[in-house]
Amino acid sequence: MQGIFTAEEMRRLDARAIAELGISGATLMENAGRGAAEAIRARLEDLKARSGARVVVVCGKGGNGGDGVVVARWLRKWGARVEVLLAFPEDEIRGDAGEKLRELKRSGVRPWLVEDLEAAEETLARADVIVDALLGTGSRGAPEGRVARLIELINASGRPVVALDIPSGISADGDAPAGPAVRALLTLTFAGVKRGLVTGPGAALAGHIEVVPIGIPSEEVLRGVTTFLLEADDIEPHFPPRPRDAHKGSYGHLLVVAGSLGKTGAAALAATAALRAGVGLVTVATPASQQPVVAGLVLEAMTEPLPETGARTLALKAREVVTELAAARDALALGPGIGLDEETGAATRALTAEVTKPMAIDADGLSALAGHLDVLRSAPAARCLTPHPGEMARLLGGSVADVQRDRLETVRQFATRHRVHVVLKGAWSAIGDPEGRVFVNPTGNPGMASGGTGDVLTGVLGAFLARRMAPGAALQSAVYLHGLAGDIAAERVGEEALIAGDVIAALPEAFKRLGGDHD
Repeated sequence: MQGIFTAEEMRRLDARAIAELGISGATLMENAGRGAAEAIRARLEDLKARSGARVVVVCGKGGNGGDGVVVARWLRKWGARVEVLLAFPEDEIRGDAGEKLRELKRSGVRPWLVEDLEAAEETLARADVIVDALLGTGSRGAPEGRVARLIELINASGRPVVALDIPSGISADGDAPAGPAVRALLTLTFAGVKRGLVTGPGAALAGHIEVVPIGIPSEEVLRGVTTFLLEADDIEPHFPPRPRDAHKGSYGHLLVVAGSLGKTGAAALAATAALRAGVGLVTVATPASQQPVVAGLVLEAMTEPLPETGARTLALKAREVVTELAAARDALALGPGIGLDEETGAATRALTAEVTKPMAIDADGLSALAGHLDVLRSAPAARCLTPHPGEMARLLGGSVADVQRDRLETVRQFATRHRVHVVLKGAWSAIGDPEGRVFVNPTGNPGMASGGTGDVLTGVLGAFLARRMAPGAALQSAVYLHGLAGDIAAERVGEEALIAGDVIAALPEAFKRLGGDHD
């Protein structure tokens, strides 16, 4: 698990490393630069261009520029043809960065100050790789002058760009860029992930993100951290090999309360996804008139009829039936396709407040809770909510723009205030828990913006709750594996054609890639 840091949190970590651990700033810079150089070297090797590759490093005058200078020195030592472009005169590059610049010159590299922009443009156009080392986490405001022009030239070059720590011009904290910002193919971020790489407009500019250790012990890096980036290693331990004497009762029984007239597909998707997620048994409770339809769509699931309204949605009387059914099962998934009828909403709120089993709530179930969030705080068992930004806005009585402005803090505050586990879906889905921690999910792709994929997530989450996972582990695992299955589906069919059924079909491969061939 990697920590996610604001600029101020990263500044404090560096200060602790220097003051308490005795690691000098120059050593941190050397470790960062060499680690980044090793990552770049590996990628050049993948491109069969390591030896003699042309690498152009564009440096500012601060610590980020110093990191870039170290990168240049090591890549030159390993055989790359390196050019270093300076955005500032050498006499303005001081401290550790200035000393690293002098070391670079002693190694035989002659950096040059960009005064002729046409010459810089030609140099960038010839690069196999451009390394962006202009601005780091300490920069504020819009890039100006030569720095701004170099950012524009880097973007216009059409060459692969590797950004050091963060792409120059984006906010380390996730605010909107105030001016031009580098668009990177790869960002090598130091010690931990910067918040602006996974939230806000800058997240779309960072490309693939890789964390480069800089010599600070991992326990020190994570001390006091409350925001994390999920990794496969965090999820895999929740799925140990199945014992030989396992039976379907060993893996729980999920009750799915879903569907209404015209929305039986939502119930079927959730149930099928739950079965693919390894739950032992699934029962779908759905309005009586729709039960035959659902039964025909999911052969492996059992079905139960529920009292219904004239609109063929759940009637308030369904509350007693569902409560009785839930008593004999391990978890409940509530909401996909149940409709927005007022009586259905009242039944949903009553079930949320009264059912004594862990519950996943999504879709129309979330809409029923808007304006009635008090039922969450009094719930007798864990509640896991899976809203997209529009649903979260309705729950909060605000706008989507408000929600998206600071996704991480929106999730953190909602989870702690209402004592729930919640994922705010979307690119870099954010998962909050009642203790105030937030976990950011790296899997998934834009092709999953398709009807029914949320129902699939609900089924997977319900399955993991029924398998008796702790709610936090269940939600993190569900979101990660759902996104991973979406990525596998995109590999198979492309993002444009991807549908919810493709995600379900890819779940077996997602489990295999996670590290086990046993689920």
